[in-house]
Amino acid sequence: MNEKLQNIQTSNGANFQDSIPVSFGNDTQAIEATKQGVAVCDRSYWGLIEISDDDRLRFLHNQSTNNFNILKPGEGCDTVFVTPTARTIDLTTAYVTENNVLLLVSPIRCQQLVEWFDRYLFPMDKVEVKEIGSEYSIFSLIGVESKNSIAKLAGTTPPDAPYASNELMSLGNVEVRVAVGSGLATEGYTLIVPVNNAAEVWQMLVETGAVPMGDRLWQQLRIQQGRPAPDYELTDDYNPLEAGLWNTISFEKGCYIGQETIARLNTYKGVKQRLWGVRLNGKVELGNVVQVGDEKVGKLTSCTETNDGYFGLVYIRTKAGGVGLKVQVGNVEGEVVEVPFLSHQYFDS
Repeated sequence: MNEKLQNIQTSNGANFQDSIPVSFGNDTQAIEATKQGVAVCDRSYWGLIEISDDDRLRFLHNQSTNNFNILKPGEGCDTVFVTPTARTIDLTTAYVTENNVLLLVSPIRCQQLVEWFDRYLFPMDKVEVKEIGSEYSIFSLIGVESKNSIAKLAGTTPPDAPYASNELMSLGNVEVRVAVGSGLATEGYTLIVPVNNAAEVWQMLVETGAVPMGDRLWQQLRIQQGRPAPDYELTDDYNPLEAGLWNTISFEKGCYIGQETIARLNTYKGVKQRLWGVRLNGKVELGNVVQVGDEKVGKLTSCTETNDGYFGLVYIRTKAGGVGLKVQVGNVEGEVVEVPFLSHQYFDS
């Protein structure tokens, strides 16, 4: 726990649960900021893993779905770690630097991934794996004014760059790694801040107009936008194609863990279910079966209440349909909709 940062967040109105600021009592203002201005969310409880030494890119290339061999320092990508049968472990973001690769991972998968890497390391591999979450705080800037917030503190406007591009910048007097992407479909930046400077950087961001946003709203937005999460959409029951994570998969790269299954599903169009959003007419418990008439066609994996009503994420059998499908979830009616975080490459049944 970063006591100094927590004290400043408390003065901003934060309510905490397990040391995580879940709300600042300003939900309406914070949501509006993500649409019209900029919100700042503390994601320091997420895991941060450092992969270093000479074989770091080759190792990650062989361990996950995206192509690391083409990445240069200052670039990055989202990638999925899967089991040998292509079941999802975690969706992560990788930031390639001059000396290492920083992996931002889901909090409940950090230890599992560290152990997973250790299992696949061989004596001849020049790879070092270290969990460094205690050394850094992670802040996400979310919204159209994110770039201006960085510019005010850095004295220079960040260049337009692809997703997960990253560089060290001085915000005030603090050196911070600034990466493109908020972690959601909304534009923004992710800041990797030395833990001893976290309170100072948070205060500077708020003073330049960033609206504090709690984790409860982060979870609401990730459901509304379709970002799948471990233990909900990312489990042993689903593969990354079903989870709509096609943009994280390279079909040109060589062998990696789970590659044969993913290649076969793609080649033979074998994706039998897909993840979608669903607008709901009421609250539904997770795990409820999704039906069309008397036919069971899927399952509800996440649900949240928004200003516009209830919204969820559902896996739907491919043959049952997609956008516009009218469904029954438990005792509640719903309609399947697209969500911006996900992509589905083909629609043949």
